[in-house]
Amino acid sequence: MKLLILSILLSLTACNKKEIEMEKPYIKPIEPQTTSNYLALGDSYTIGEGVLVTERWPVQLAAALTQEGIPVETPQIIARTGWTTDELMIAIEAAQIKDTFDLVSLLIGVNNQYRGRSVEQFRADLILLINKALEFAGNDPNKVFMLSIPDWGATPFAEGRDRDKIAREIDAYNSVIWQETNARNILFVDITRISREALTDQSLLAADRLHPSGSMYSQWVQELLPKLKLRLQKP
Repeated sequence: MKLLILSILLSLTACNKKEIEMEKPYIKPIEPQTTSNYLALGDSYTIGEGVLVTERWPVQLAAALTQEGIPVETPQIIARTGWTTDELMIAIEAAQIKDTFDLVSLLIGVNNQYRGRSVEQFRADLILLINKALEFAGNDPNKVFMLSIPDWGATPFAEGRDRDKIAREIDAYNSVIWQETNARNILFVDITRISREALTDQSLLAADRLHPSGSMYSQWVQELLPKLKLRLQKP
């Protein structure tokens, strides 16, 4: 009889333990967010000539994406004031980058236009650079984006020059950029319109009265951010 009672008690205890375990709510473990790496390729606009490091548009973009819940590291930048498409390519090859990136940006061409180079040569060089950017992004076009070339003709630096001619040539270059990015399903963001506002708003320019200020770069980021988020959040 004692053995029977003991067996019943043990059975009840086991049942109660199972009931308690079943009543515990399931708490999903918090998965750590991975931080994306970012490579920015370009010229004076990407390196942020005349502004603080924190005011560079790639740096502002990384901070804005992080604030939006898409953590991005401080960008690795390959850019220098005055670079043309071919000079950027030489610098990229010299850097011998082996990594792949979650985000790659490209903004280049203003110095080609400034030096009077042909649109046809620009297109040939641009295709090489876009292919290189795609390679850095693991051939995922959703991770690559391009900005249009700003119009330096809208700055005091262009005083006395043919501003209409500069605008037409930059529009022709930007048309090529749109064609080549569109053909590869790469995001193209037009910031040229914003750059032209400097003609009447000098707060959008750095102290040299040629390059954008941190304020203009912020406007570029606001133009870019929602479009880029849609690309990055695609399944």
